[in-house]
Amino acid sequence: MADTDWPGCGKSLKGVILDMCGVLYDSGEGGGVAITGSIEAVQKLKASDLQLRFCTNETQLNREAFVDKLKRLGFDISVSEVFSPAPAAVAVLKERGFRPHLLVYDGLLPEFDSVDKTNPNCVVIGDAAEKFTYQNLNEAFRVLIGLEKPVLFSLGGGRYYKEGDGLALDVGAYMKALEYACDLKAEVVGKPSPTFFQSVLNDMGLQPHEALMIGDDLVNDVGGAQNCGMKGLQVRTGKYRSSDERHSTVTADGTVDDLAQAVDMILKQRH
Repeated sequence: MADTDWPGCGKSLKGVILDMCGVLYDSGEGGGVAITGSIEAVQKLKASDLQLRFCTNETQLNREAFVDKLKRLGFDISVSEVFSPAPAAVAVLKERGFRPHLLVYDGLLPEFDSVDKTNPNCVVIGDAAEKFTYQNLNEAFRVLIGLEKPVLFSLGGGRYYKEGDGLALDVGAYMKALEYACDLKAEVVGKPSPTFFQSVLNDMGLQPHEALMIGDDLVNDVGGAQNCGMKGLQVRTGKYRSSDERHSTVTADGTVDDLAQAVDMILKQRH
């Protein structure tokens, strides 16, 4: 059942930004599984006059491998349409002269091939999954604590995400551990950073009020988009929990059962 109170902004929309994990598919063994109706929903958006981009905090695969995975699941997606934290982080590192110590999943390492990593002067962490061992976290801690001005970059700030067998800790939990141990504040590259959302809007050539974000993460997807001036719609798939609809600080502009329902409602408002 859709939340009938969500704003009738369909007619004024010019672009839609979709989160991926939990909206298009649920992750798990074999690359995950597409959420019912999501493949067709993407097709409908692409057939409309709306611009479409995909915004993810995925940091276990480089963009090319990630898009290949989504194509195997049946989605019509190209690399140029996908915005993820690693390429944005590489740009920041080069611009500011940082040499990172990387605590990321092996599949993401190729994204950083062009970056000097000798004698690190910062730490970059992503969703390293089983790489988040005590030894690896402690190594990152030692790099940071040994710097006169420690700098920690986190590829996203999520608390958890949904795997096929249940919820799993995301990079934000480990980011907080290093923040606490080193008495610093991490710089988040990815959702919910306003800079990250703005880069997607810039690519579409749109103002915030002309775009709608659809995600399963109330704080990072919906709240992040709202802080940037966009509307934010939450789906009841992925990491959604019923308590999200009673959250103390973030209220979605609307809540729908899934992406298929959201797209049908948006397109119906445009006719």
